[in-house]
Amino acid sequence: MIVHREYAQGDPEWIEAHCGIPTASEFKNLVTDKGEIRKWSSQMPNTYLHRKLAEKWGGPLPGFTAYATEQGHFLEEKAIPIYEYEHRVKIDRVAFCTTDDGRIGCSPDGLIEPDGGIEIKSLELPHHIEVLLDGVLPVDYWAQVHGCMLVTGRPWWVFYAFRLNFPKLRVVVERDDAIQETLSDALGEFLQRFDAKWERLVAMHGRPPPRRQPMVFADDIAAGRAKEPDDLPH
Repeated sequence: MIVHREYAQGDPEWIEAHCGIPTASEFKNLVTDKGEIRKWSSQMPNTYLHRKLAEKWGGPLPGFTAYATEQGHFLEEKAIPIYEYEHRVKIDRVAFCTTDDGRIGCSPDGLIEPDGGIEIKSLELPHHIEVLLDGVLPVDYWAQVHGCMLVTGRPWWVFYAFRLNFPKLRVVVERDDAIQETLSDALGEFLQRFDAKWERLVAMHGRPPPRRQPMVFADDIAAGRAKEPDDLPH
């Protein structure tokens, strides 16, 4: 596992790091809620593959930044301090983790030393109530939670459903070898298809895509922390 702490979740570098690689929060595009590999004759894995190719070629796609920044502030200010206090642990807030080859990633809400991690969700209230009453890892998040264990190699992960002034749900999820094998097989197939289609795109273009300028936020430009993109070297 490679752990990135040189930037924070929501930073331009973090958004760039997701481009062109499958990440745990998106593994549901490759496996079903029943733990089966999605067939490539269906639309979902193909749409996901083409989106990842588009990111690698042209950079981050719209619709990601605002949520990531808002979620980061919420975790830092509310959920993580409360969890640390209630369970007497220290959560290491890392930005991004990848497998050793850098081809698969995840953005844990935190690592719990020595060998765990945590995924925190603040759900819409009806969904929060449903999750509380079910008392188990919701199927919507099983691929993400088990995917984080796949990327990090850690044997357990906490799912924590949190809303202020409501009961909270904490589920400790153990590593499951059968699920890990399914995810590995699905990702192996994805990467094979990704590499083949990338080579085809490069051949059609006649060369690799031009080097992209680093992503910057307008607020950082206004505050003098970054330059206008046109002023950056190509």
